[in-house]
Amino acid sequence: MSEATGHFDVQIKPETTSGDGIGRFSVSKTFRGDLQGTGTGEMLAARTPTPGSAGYVLIEHVVGTLDGKSGSFMLQHWGIMDHGKPELRVVVIPGSGTAGLAGITGQMSIDAADNHAYVLHYSLPNAP
Repeated sequence: MSEATGHFDVQIKPETTSGDGIGRFSVSKTFRGDLQGTGTGEMLAARTPTPGSAGYVLIEHVVGTLDGKSGSFMLQHWGIMDHGKPELRVVVIPGSGTAGLAGITGQMSIDAADNHAYVLHYSLPNAP
């Protein structure tokens, strides 16, 4: 597996909110570092009455350059906060890679406290 590191800027815009604590948001990102590009996506998030507890899911479309190859791929995020303890899983959606990023697989970790630092562990098939 290869590793790409860097940071991203993120803008989160509320789209709809229901009275039951569920909200829908549009997300846009600019990636810097080993992955250069943009990400756009849709997020559903829920807050609970319990302080420090919430959850979110996000599907994100990333377009950019990685390892000298241009293309796109999709990420699926799954995050939960349990009484202040975070758990996050971000996975490349299988089969979502296009152009030079076709066949990409992997997982991403994100550290929001470190200026949205990311580490993408990924594999790309060998070029023919």
